[in-house]
Amino acid sequence: MGVQQEAGVGGEALEVWIDQDLCTGDGICAQYAPEVFELDIDGLAYVKTADDELLQDKGATAPVPLPLLTDVVDSARECPGDCIHVRRVSDGVEVYGPDAG
Repeated sequence: MGVQQEAGVGGEALEVWIDQDLCTGDGICAQYAPEVFELDIDGLAYVKTADDELLQDKGATAPVPLPLLTDVVDSARECPGDCIHVRRVSDGVEVYGPDAG
């Protein structure tokens, strides 16, 4: 299996993280992009790796796969808790989410 191409603005890699302190547990993100987001037993959403490993460390990031960019961005826009952050890997600038531009 080849390396999955990661999304980017202008070809730059993007990563996503969730602020669990603001998560409302609605699960909208997991509906949009179940390959990237999952609700844990605590009722909060977390990002996960391509291998389905839930990343529960505070501020843990997961790469945004290119085919899922639209789903991840829609998740960030529709999230009632405004807790999904998508940023460039290269400089950490948020491109989608509550702190974007």
